[in-house]
Amino acid sequence: MAKDSKPSWKKEHPNTFLGNSVQKATRSVKQAMSHPEEMAVEHAFNSISRAENALSNAEQHNEHMDTVEQNKEQLNRMKQQLKAVQEKVEE
Repeated sequence: MAKDSKPSWKKEHPNTFLGNSVQKATRSVKQAMSHPEEMAVEHAFNSISRAENALSNAEQHNEHMDTVEQNKEQLNRMKQQLKAVQEKVEE
């Protein structure tokens, strides 16, 4: 069966994809903060990485820059929180 030739909704709606990615990253970071284990921290780092890729894509498409900036600030806060959790796990 042939694949649909339409572009992915992620490419058609980069701002929505960014918002969803940031929400998933937020949940992952909260999970790592409440259960500081190596696996949870790694999962949170991966989620943040995907959200940063979505952020880059949204910036390239000049999507609602005020929302993009808010998401960027939230990602920076999450990275700081996760860094603190990682230090705790490494102790």
